[in-house]
Amino acid sequence: MTTTDRSAHVERFGTHGVWGWWGQFSPEQAAEFENLGVGTIWLGGSPEHLGPVRKVLEATEHVTVATGIVNIWNTDAAKIAGEFHALENDFPGRFYLGIGAGHPEATAEYTTPYSAVNAYLDVLDDEGVPTLRRVLAALGPKMLRLSADRALGAHPYLTPPAHTRIARETLGDGVLLAPEHKVVLDTDPVAARKVGRPPVDKPYLHLRNYTSNLERLGYTAADIADGGSDDLIDALVAHGDEVAVRHQVDAHLAAGADHVAIQVLGSQTPTIEVARILGAI
Repeated sequence: MTTTDRSAHVERFGTHGVWGWWGQFSPEQAAEFENLGVGTIWLGGSPEHLGPVRKVLEATEHVTVATGIVNIWNTDAAKIAGEFHALENDFPGRFYLGIGAGHPEATAEYTTPYSAVNAYLDVLDDEGVPTLRRVLAALGPKMLRLSADRALGAHPYLTPPAHTRIARETLGDGVLLAPEHKVVLDTDPVAARKVGRPPVDKPYLHLRNYTSNLERLGYTAADIADGGSDDLIDALVAHGDEVAVRHQVDAHLAAGADHVAIQVLGSQTPTIEVARILGAI
């Protein structure tokens, strides 16, 4: 692959995207996000098939759609590859397959994630899923390097800009770095933390791949305990008015990210919040 090939794929993501759980966004909302100029719609969770991706692609015309993530433990790589090719046939160039190993607490057969992801990628290679149409969930240095070697790049989840800076150093230039970041549009920090803390605490502050990553960044056991310290929650969930939130989100771009996926918390109308954030600067 050439640097030009990779950069063209990276550019498809745009600088800002939206992140939501499988089925969270209606077709109408997906179309609204596209009209707002969002570069990518991320569909999160661990589905067993790519049906929800098709619904979003059908509702839009050109926006990039990516999974964040397909879990290797509850999907068959060859079957996912077949679904990828079907989507590629119907919506050429628009879908990127994000995969990851999830976390050990949720998976009885969880073994070494690095080896398991490598084996899954081997099957995708055999089935003809292009390297540059794959993105890996990655937090630690080993998985980050794998995302540079065997995919377009990395999609870290639940990370502050401090992690983005380290991730860029690990990945090197030209490799997609697309972290997710949660936001609450509320100028009252106490109220914002009341919305932001529960989805951070459960399950993530009880899952060792996430807590280990936070500890590598210098957060202590006290920061992680009891729902997370205010400092930790503020680092993982941007809050304030649209200008303040936009500055916090864009700190990932300043730290070396190519793209940041915005996950709006505490709202039934995320298109409105995203419009306010994207129009803030």
